[in-house]
Amino acid sequence: MTEFRVWAPKPERVRLDVDGHVHPMTRSDDGWWHANVDAAPDARYGFLLDDDPTVLPDPRSPRQPEGVHERSQLWDPAPAAWTDGDWAGRPVGGAVIYELHVGTFTAAGTFDSAIEKLDYLVDLGVDFVEVMPVNSFAGTHGWGYDGVLWYSVHEPYGGPDGLVRFVDACHARGLGVLIDAVFNHLGPSGNYLPKFGPYLSSASNPWGEGINIADADSDEVRRYIIGCALRWMRDFHADGLRLDAVHALVDTTAIHILEEMAAETDWLSRDLGRPLSLVAESDLNDPRLITPRDRGGYGVTAQWADDIHHAIHTAVSGERQGYYADFGSLATLAHTLRRGFFHAATYSSFRRRRHGRPLDTTEGTGIPGTRLVAYTCTHDQVGNRALGDRPSQNLTAGQCAVKAALALGTPYTAMLFMGEEYGASTPFQFFSSHPEPELAKATAEGRKAEFAGHGWDADDIPDPQDPETFRRSKLKWDEIDSGDHARLLRVYRELIALRYDDPDMADPWLDHLAVDFDEDQRWIVVSHGRLRIACNLGAEPVKVPVTGETVLAWGRPGVDGDSTLLDGHSFAVLRAAG
Repeated sequence: MTEFRVWAPKPERVRLDVDGHVHPMTRSDDGWWHANVDAAPDARYGFLLDDDPTVLPDPRSPRQPEGVHERSQLWDPAPAAWTDGDWAGRPVGGAVIYELHVGTFTAAGTFDSAIEKLDYLVDLGVDFVEVMPVNSFAGTHGWGYDGVLWYSVHEPYGGPDGLVRFVDACHARGLGVLIDAVFNHLGPSGNYLPKFGPYLSSASNPWGEGINIADADSDEVRRYIIGCALRWMRDFHADGLRLDAVHALVDTTAIHILEEMAAETDWLSRDLGRPLSLVAESDLNDPRLITPRDRGGYGVTAQWADDIHHAIHTAVSGERQGYYADFGSLATLAHTLRRGFFHAATYSSFRRRRHGRPLDTTEGTGIPGTRLVAYTCTHDQVGNRALGDRPSQNLTAGQCAVKAALALGTPYTAMLFMGEEYGASTPFQFFSSHPEPELAKATAEGRKAEFAGHGWDADDIPDPQDPETFRRSKLKWDEIDSGDHARLLRVYRELIALRYDDPDMADPWLDHLAVDFDEDQRWIVVSHGRLRIACNLGAEPVKVPVTGETVLAWGRPGVDGDSTLLDGHSFAVLRAAG
């Protein structure tokens, strides 16, 4: 007998359909419905609500073999062919993370084809693979942030069995796995949760209606969210989650859902005997997120640090539009590298108000730099541009190398976005495959209207629904052995290796950094311990007032007395005499 359960306080009657046979269900006082039925291990099933003849998928569906609008399928994680019994896990703090989109990482766009590239990632030197959302969403391809069945795995990628093989293969190679989880909204296609109960709140965010985590009857919705988070780490052996846009989780309760999730993640970590991490995306610049719970914080392991990205990108590229307006100077870059947050109870011209709160970076009493994730680009910072163009499509290879040195040569936990390490020529554009014609049209027109409002020609904006937009976003792996692609890849490997080989790089405290710069001559030097990371952001050669043994470089640095001559758009990592 198989027990089927579903939380559905809204309908007056719920029936269970298993392989075409309908069975009654019994309701408990807490809104849960139950039925024990003989069912095959791979039975297809769903629920009938009141008198509606439509069979709906299980909100906690373990598998959706025919898409989010169809019946669910039983899938038991217990018999999965795991071979990672000796995997002890690894902590995120100070690691190097590699963010990838399964559908565009390889030509085939599956978990199994991604496995074939894992040895490349090991050779690159990264510690974690972070996969963009793999939960079930409508259509065959998309970014995954419009998921509607959070417990199941997107079938075109390989479904739950494919994810098991992928995580197992990562662990066999010493790579941890982070899964991008979206709990702040639901996608527009296949969202049947409101038919079951009060999953949505009165609040809204830029992507749709908010999730009910604080209104009446929200306790079970919170359990739904936290249960999903724990499932990825328990049933699929993930080493943690990347939590999408947590600032959109409107929680007015005394115990924020992130604090509750972090506490339960720590409990599961102790139970499994391996580290588990939560890495949040937040634009609030609120230190409480990454402050330990015993000090009044939420206890999330780490958070993305957009201010660091903005400071590096604008200083190197010269871009100033939109939320980049307050960034761009070397003074801003120096301040942000040492403080983590640039906006810290300071005025944001983009928001037209004060923003953020200072982060205490003092050794012992403050927050170590490893609780912030630094990067030169992410799926957002590429894909949310009008054309999905990468920095490598607009900057010189030397400028890309300078950005890498600034992000990887600091105490922060570091992250790369797939293809960044060799300056991929392919864009990463916004793509979708909504099956409903009206939704497909609205998505395409909305994208064009959004950027037309910022001055772009609407005809230049790629149609998200055009399959070619998806195909052109796939990496071209034959690039990595040629010209500047190969040269940049070598420098990335050397920078990552330096993080582990040099003891000065192990110091996580930002207040130990020293940063010098010259705004006019466009050079900046980041020092920690005996290491000096000297960067020339200008196009012309410049003398930088530091010397030392050259550990690695882009360009041909030359010692000239008490200075080092750097080519335009170049850097050198120097080790001072000790």
